[in-house]
Amino acid sequence: MDLFICTPRKRLFPVTVNATLLTAALALGVVVPAATAQTQSVRLGRLTEWAAGGWRLGDHASSMGSARFRVPEVPVLPFALATQEPAQTSAAPLTSISGYMDFHFNNNQYEDPTLDFHRFVLLFTHSFSDRVRFVSELELEHAFVEGLEEAGELELEQAYIDFLLTRELNVRAGMLLVPVGIINERHEPPVYHGVERPFVDTVIVPSTWFEVGAGVHGELGRGLRYRAYAMAPLDAAGFSADEGLRGGRQKGAEANVRNVATTGRVEYVGLPGLRAGASFWRGKTGFSFPRVETRVMLGEVDARYRVSELETRAQYAHVWLDGMGELNRTLQRTIGVSPNVARQIRGFYLEASYFVLPNPAPREAAVFVRYENFDTQYRMPAGFQGLPQFDRDAWVVGFSYYPDPDVVLKLDYSVVRNQSEVVDEPNSLNVGLGWWF
Repeated sequence: MDLFICTPRKRLFPVTVNATLLTAALALGVVVPAATAQTQSVRLGRLTEWAAGGWRLGDHASSMGSARFRVPEVPVLPFALATQEPAQTSAAPLTSISGYMDFHFNNNQYEDPTLDFHRFVLLFTHSFSDRVRFVSELELEHAFVEGLEEAGELELEQAYIDFLLTRELNVRAGMLLVPVGIINERHEPPVYHGVERPFVDTVIVPSTWFEVGAGVHGELGRGLRYRAYAMAPLDAAGFSADEGLRGGRQKGAEANVRNVATTGRVEYVGLPGLRAGASFWRGKTGFSFPRVETRVMLGEVDARYRVSELETRAQYAHVWLDGMGELNRTLQRTIGVSPNVARQIRGFYLEASYFVLPNPAPREAAVFVRYENFDTQYRMPAGFQGLPQFDRDAWVVGFSYYPDPDVVLKLDYSVVRNQSEVVDEPNSLNVGLGWWF
């Protein structure tokens, strides 16, 4: 039998296997259609295929009777789910475990250096059939949890059921990642440069951002993909001057859904090397204060383009927050301190990287530079003054080395500045090791 192996660089090469190797593949959780007198070809997809935007939703088998793997749009399987044409046969049930991890050395200016096992994440998936699958992601941050969030977090970031109907329309329900930006749905260490995630994807888009909800997703035509969900809203009581929306995430913990939020994303991947997208999030957020009407609208656009060894990324996110003046005054009366939440926040970044070692992987290396500008006090409500220390920009330069396509060693230096003449923003030297499987 000829087995086609798909490398992370998206190259296919044939390998001849015998019955012993085929049995070993089954033991590893790869579903292969039952053997027949005729040889069949099977395409294997890796998680790195997904990182490059190479997933396919419900690809049909060719007229030659070959089976193709359906690669999910979120990184959930070390090998993607194998399916036959529904009219021919049904794929056997498949349960898989995957994951990603990273630990960091952070040396922030004015502080003692630290070592932190930042994330230990396990991804559990199960295919009930070729039409129904379960996806989950359980994350432990900062090594342990001991009653206080500062000691670590244990979070269920994904847990949903997919009902795969057609290429154009599929249904999803459960704990979902909000489909906003580049990083929130693609946040595994080998996928992005830099030890820490971009500031814009932490402060403006509160990654990792997840909530309970339901919606639809699919691909229209060739290369135009979409996701649209109804989800639990943000809680305005958690908004702040320095981190914007981040403290307002309900994270599916008995989330208040008096007012349901809507979110969606469209992506175009029809041109080689190009991934371009636009996202939105919209919802009422003032349920903690019944007499305060607050609403949030987030808009975001992004693009990634790779030609030869040069890759570029760009992202812009803007948030409009209605009713923040009344919210600030209400919280000041309630707790004695105004959070000084802005009525608009925004951020953007531009990044360029170049792979300096020859292809193909493994043993690739890339240098990169990223400029970010992010302001959580961009426009203030009437009667409130913006705090200049939260109008920030940053230059991040660094190096990523891949001893294996799924393992990355990172080093970067961040130079961060703000508009305050009193408060200084610390620079930092960071070293990280990340991997997925």
